Amino acid sequence: MPVYEYKALDRRGKNLKGTIDADSESVARAKLRSQGRFPVKLHINSAGDAKAKLSGSFSTDLFQRVKSSEVHGVTRQLGTLIGAGIPLIAALDAIIEQTRNQVLKRACVQIKESVNEGNTLTSALSMHPKLFSAIYINMVRAGEASGSLDVVLERLADFGDKQQQLKGKLKAALVYPIFMAVIGITILFILITYVIPNITQVFTDMGRILPLPTRVLIGTSDVLQDYWWVVGLFVILLSLSVRFLVKTPKGQIGWDYLKLKMPIIGQVSQKIILARFGSTLGSLLMSGVGLITSLQIVKAILNNLVINEVLDQSIENIGKGKSMTISLRDSEWFPPMFVQMVAVGEQSGKLEQMLAKIAEAYEQEAETSILMMTSLIEPLMIGLMGLAVGFVVLSILLPIFEMNQLVG
Repeated sequence: MPVYEYKALDRRGKNLKGTIDADSESVARAKLRSQGRFPVKLHINSAGDAKAKLSGSFSTDLFQRVKSSEVHGVTRQLGTLIGAGIPLIAALDAIIEQTRNQVLKRACVQIKESVNEGNTLTSALSMHPKLFSAIYINMVRAGEASGSLDVVLERLADFGDKQQQLKGKLKAALVYPIFMAVIGITILFILITYVIPNITQVFTDMGRILPLPTRVLIGTSDVLQDYWWVVGLFVILLSLSVRFLVKTPKGQIGWDYLKLKMPIIGQVSQKIILARFGSTLGSLLMSGVGLITSLQIVKAILNNLVINEVLDQSIENIGKGKSMTISLRDSEWFPPMFVQMVAVGEQSGKLEQMLAKIAEAYEQEAETSILMMTSLIEPLMIGLMGLAVGFVVLSILLPIFEMNQLVG
């Protein structure tokens, strides 16, 4: 649906401007008049319309995507405006005016139009599932029901910012080791494929039995020279096979289990999951969402089938009137301290506050573990590169030492 920018006058003659979505210009004018706005100037938003035609939907736009930080920023601004007593439609108008991302702007226009037609903000947001997650929509629904929408929106923005920061720290910690691995493998490939053959040709022409490391190096070099495309094809097929396997139910469970059991990385993954569990469940409960509904949303966010099995058992226990901690206590993935704090929260009736403390504690532990993982991965990468280069050097020097002994 095209988006139109307009300049109009209200019944008091005040100048207004904004955007509105409609099937045609005449429909846009009719919509404005029904809102008490009399259009003076109306033209189509060419950037938004061109993108809409190319993508078919703002949520799948190929040229301008919506970042999570932009959604969090709009959420915080909307919460601030509503908290200041500004009506929802006027607050959405203000958000639309200052939003620069055309995809997000178009979404906000559609949300405003939906609300203006009498729909709730929750139902308007539900039309855009790729922008607004299940936790977002459920918290807004609870905020609308309780009359504390501004508080919920502020809480959503804080929650989103914390999750983004934790993801950013993990990505930043992995950038350097991955960069080193790519550069190191590329250098070794070039060295073994193009440089080593010129050096080892002298040893081959000698007609003598070469040391085992030298023979291995020459064989590896010959394979990479003649069959590099086979090696590349094998790596691609292996990657595709692993991806296909991981998408199967059993493969997904195995992969999720491996992520929790891997040395170093497993501990980091577990702490991130525990922090996300505490912050998500606590935020939902504070916003008035029911415990069972909250746990179902947490399952989708954690995206780990091994942990989800524990949460399924917790949901079943709660449905039978039992405590959530029974299933958590029997699981190896939830430490005793975590379970004990949840149990205290359930008994005291302050589960959401206790979950917030749990989230804060495990976020700090996760950050510490990420730094420790980085400090361990870097020397490990350097050591592996050193071993590879040392093997190449040794393979070249051994025949030279044997030649010197013969000459001597």
